[in-house]
Amino acid sequence: MAKETLRQKQSRFVLYVSLLIDYAYKNGYELTFGEAWRTPEQSEYNARLGVGIANSLHRDRLAIDFNLFKNGKWLSRTNHFKQLGEYWESLAPDCCWGGRFGDGNHFSITHGGRK
Repeated sequence: MAKETLRQKQSRFVLYVSLLIDYAYKNGYELTFGEAWRTPEQSEYNARLGVGIANSLHRDRLAIDFNLFKNGKWLSRTNHFKQLGEYWESLAPDCCWGGRFGDGNHFSITHGGRK
């Protein structure tokens, strides 16, 4: 099997994000976008603040953060995202939910050893 290119992985990521959004709404949640893409400068600044890594998957368009709502109430704790995170991880072996490392609203596909 041929190795997946970054562009192919990005396309698969978008498909999986659409499935996650659909799953969330079917289960009574609402979402708004947090960060999807970060510039290198944003990633490096976040890393200096200790709230991310300089080589973030957001730079590669392989990560997204969501804001989660249910019944009009904003849900911000990692455990609030657990159902969505487990669904995300069920999509493919390289789907990584940030709740496994304290970043519950983060959904990514691993790439180059990064989550």
